[in-house]
Amino acid sequence: MTKSKNKDIDYSDIPETDANFWKDAEIHAPKKKKTLTIRIDPEVLAWFQGQGKGYQTKINSILKTYMEAQREAS
Repeated sequence: MTKSKNKDIDYSDIPETDANFWKDAEIHAPKKKKTLTIRIDPEVLAWFQGQGKGYQTKINSILKTYMEAQREAS
């Protein structure tokens, strides 16, 4: 699978937005993440680090998905 470049994206079917579209828009800044120390098996850490840049964000995303699934199951 090849990645598309922004210049290759067809935007022709997207309607223009006007002031009315944005009148109720709100800005939501991302929550600041907490720093912590966590014990993880070496092979788990090595696998995530092997995924490249952003491995901590991936760990967080997986934990968040698990948390949300547990909330829905409750």
